[in-house]
Amino acid sequence: MRRILSVIVNDHLGVLNRITGLFLRRGFNIESITVGKTETEGLSRMTIVVNVEDERTNEQIIKQLHKQIDVIKVIDITNEPAVERELVMIKVLSPLQRRAELTNLIEPFRASIIDVTLESVTIQATGNPEKIEALIELLRPYGIKELARTGVTAFKRGGEREREVPRIKHDSLSLI
Repeated sequence: MRRILSVIVNDHLGVLNRITGLFLRRGFNIESITVGKTETEGLSRMTIVVNVEDERTNEQIIKQLHKQIDVIKVIDITNEPAVERELVMIKVLSPLQRRAELTNLIEPFRASIIDVTLESVTIQATGNPEKIEALIELLRPYGIKELARTGVTAFKRGGEREREVPRIKHDSLSLI
């Protein structure tokens, strides 16, 4: 079963390596992982998409993440109201006579052409993973030369204001 974990971590050197190492040691395969700074200086948000066998395995992953010294907060947002997006860039073979056809094809996806050469066009789209998959499948018959996906970035939708994430500093092994 596919799970989406939103993990707030200290923005320190090596944190990503330690988190991915945890998954490696436990034998869990990461489907996608995105990391970026948050609105709070010194903190980053990781969005980790992982496929697990059952709920017990998911709970084990969350407990292992909580044990990491630089992990501030872990939220399983799989079944929560969430905003979920992914970016894809797709380079498609495109002779000049098919450009209008391609432009019409990508329009319903709110995708855009971001680069053009004599032989190809590069298309950019954002959306939920299902929308991205649908676009890729529609473009396959044209001949995909290259494809790059960012992986899912997500967080819980608005509503109740969550309490402020506490700022934690590490000085050697003691917490301040």
